[in-house]
Amino acid sequence: MADLKHPRLFIRSYLSFEECKELEFIHKSSSTVGYRPNVFSTTISHLIATNSSHLIMPLIPIRERLKDKLEEFFGCEYELFVEFTGLISWCKGASIGWHSDNNRPYLRQRDFAAVCYLNSCGRDFNGGFFHFQDGEPTTVMPMAGDVLMYTADNRNIHSVDEITDGERLTLTLWFSRDASHDEDVKLISLFSNNLLHSSVPDSCIPLPASNNMYWFSQDQASDELLGFNICWARLHVLGGTELLDHEFVNILHALQVVHFYCWKASALQSFKVRVGTSKIVELSKSQAEKVSDLKSLLLKDTELAETIFYSLTCRENELHCFDWTNFVAAIAAWEDYAWKLRKEIRSSLAYWRAHQSLYNVQSDKRL
Repeated sequence: MADLKHPRLFIRSYLSFEECKELEFIHKSSSTVGYRPNVFSTTISHLIATNSSHLIMPLIPIRERLKDKLEEFFGCEYELFVEFTGLISWCKGASIGWHSDNNRPYLRQRDFAAVCYLNSCGRDFNGGFFHFQDGEPTTVMPMAGDVLMYTADNRNIHSVDEITDGERLTLTLWFSRDASHDEDVKLISLFSNNLLHSSVPDSCIPLPASNNMYWFSQDQASDELLGFNICWARLHVLGGTELLDHEFVNILHALQVVHFYCWKASALQSFKVRVGTSKIVELSKSQAEKVSDLKSLLLKDTELAETIFYSLTCRENELHCFDWTNFVAAIAAWEDYAWKLRKEIRSSLAYWRAHQSLYNVQSDKRL
């Protein structure tokens, strides 16, 4: 049982390296502008809305493990509902002062929080230490795979240091005892509407949301006079200018394939490229000029983009060197990956609807 004065649990290496890298791929290829300056988020509802609902499948077993562990440690088995699940990153300049997670009236339903660190301080970013006002541990240095769980009340008032460089990634969940705040019921309704009545039922190509969900500026302005589109900015810092010599269905498609390539580059050398599966073609001169015009429009402030998204790893390795043979293999491998997950989600939906809960159906069938 947890210490009642400061109930919290810190676990080293709870997630594997590969789990962290997969969640990083999902977030960096799908995120939108977040809830505070220099913060970016990927929610399950956004993945559903952008025809990327299959990307929640790697989250489901991790989410279950976290909920089970938290209920076991805090002695509240079968009492909790997941109120929010999100992949969240904090970039240079982001910080938060002393607070509790349910300190605002509209957040009173939050009872517990779980924060899973997906990358490491000193390697991927600087700053971003997590501090509790009192109790042990007082300070947490984020390292990939580590998990922190705590009550979301005044017994665990905390702060996060400013990120001074790079991008700090987490999987963050909030839990509630109030069934009316169960996110699963709402998400299953969204799944049903989008998967069963989709205009593109047999496609894994993502569909970007409105541009204002991706537009970033230092003052969070929406007039687009300054700033950048975060999808284009992420391509830019990866050396993605070269990729604009090829045509993808849309920018989110390009971003998912590029980050998939960055995640799986070493494995792609042995991946057999299947003729005719690639969805990239050479651009004509007029198309290339159009892309160039779009780049100048959507990357108005490249210096700001690099400041926000240029990670420590990028600085060490300079830009990614794209091996075009392997990159074409990435198109086919990305499609295989997406179709496998899409098949899993379609086979799971009936069970989710019956139980009004998102859970690992494959694991349940093996019991």
